[in-house]
Amino acid sequence: MTDQPYRHSRRRSRAISLPSLLPQAGDLPWWKRALVRPEPLHVDAGAHGELLVARIRIVLLVLLLPIPVANLIVSREATESLVGLLTLLVALGCAIGLALLLQRDVYRPWLGMASSLIDVSAVSSALGVFLLLDAPLTTVNSRPTFECYFLAIGATALRYDPRVCLLAGLAAIVQYLGLVVYADRHWDLARLAAQDNSYGRFDWATQISRLILLGVAALLAAAIVLRSQALRRQSRSDRLTGLPNRSYFDEQMDAVLARTSRLGTSLAVAMIDVDHFKRYNDSYGHAAGDVALRAVALCIQHAVREGDLVVRYGGEEFVAVLPGMGAEAAHARLEEIRRAVEDLAIPLPRQSGAARITISAGIAAYGADGTQAEDLLDRADARLFEAKQRGRNRVVSVSGGEGRTWNPRPGAVS
Repeated sequence: MTDQPYRHSRRRSRAISLPSLLPQAGDLPWWKRALVRPEPLHVDAGAHGELLVARIRIVLLVLLLPIPVANLIVSREATESLVGLLTLLVALGCAIGLALLLQRDVYRPWLGMASSLIDVSAVSSALGVFLLLDAPLTTVNSRPTFECYFLAIGATALRYDPRVCLLAGLAAIVQYLGLVVYADRHWDLARLAAQDNSYGRFDWATQISRLILLGVAALLAAAIVLRSQALRRQSRSDRLTGLPNRSYFDEQMDAVLARTSRLGTSLAVAMIDVDHFKRYNDSYGHAAGDVALRAVALCIQHAVREGDLVVRYGGEEFVAVLPGMGAEAAHARLEEIRRAVEDLAIPLPRQSGAARITISAGIAAYGADGTQAEDLLDRADARLFEAKQRGRNRVVSVSGGEGRTWNPRPGAVS
């Protein structure tokens, strides 16, 4: 039986257009990029950023503690100082607890939003306490406490998610505006300022300028994140497919293996290669080969889970790291990918009709095939070679199992 690497077909099929193959977040307008969900590449950076924010938060709170303590000793404004001290102590306890939690690799994208909202709400709560203490002028004019909003908003840039920056800024604006409106409606602030001008007078022009500054800070933080994402995408991702590149894989694999060892879970590593890709390029051109690689990358991305790691390892080769999957489950998942690629009609640039292509894959399992990245990749590569030797378009796993052999239909091109 002749081994067929691809087929060219003009019959009706589920052909897809080039723009739908793999939309790139970097190609969107900035205002859309600021609202879309971060790519896995940036989610991982956000996890590291969140842990960094947690540690910085602890350091800042420790450094701020002497301020209310000193004010309690030398200042007559004991009420504000006591409120500040109690707020800092509560915040410090929460910050230490969150940092310990993050060290256990429990980060999720929503956690960055939640912690940012908590930071902003902590500042608002500190200002709100003064309302309870019948000190509304302190709420609307306290400079040290208000400026903590900017620390909370600035820290959002470390989370690599512009949505977090914008959400934190919006929360700060809404919360602070609510405090000011409440204070203005329930107290005669002008009369209180005339009786005691230690906190200055109240006017809405000043308050509006404060709200504008909060919005500007949020937009600036989001712009910094978008720029950082673009630079990280260039250095850590493959421009053609949008997948992370080998450099990113090498950077992340040690962390994945350490987490697997610590939790005692399963892990599978799959090496995937496009069959007879050189022939495909020679027949249809390199532009068509690029479209094919994008299509394969998209099929893989659609089949894996959010926590899986898929990279373009080099040329027409991809690697999928599947945490929590044993060899059998990984084999079933790779079979799903193989069938999806086999059934996919790939459009040919500047040509009529569509072409088809197949993939082969080899799977290695953590433990049975080793515990180091080099060992797992070597075993997966050896099984990929075995799949090629057996006729291609199949999956070979740790048990020696394989997917069905593809029998070419009439009209296939040799």
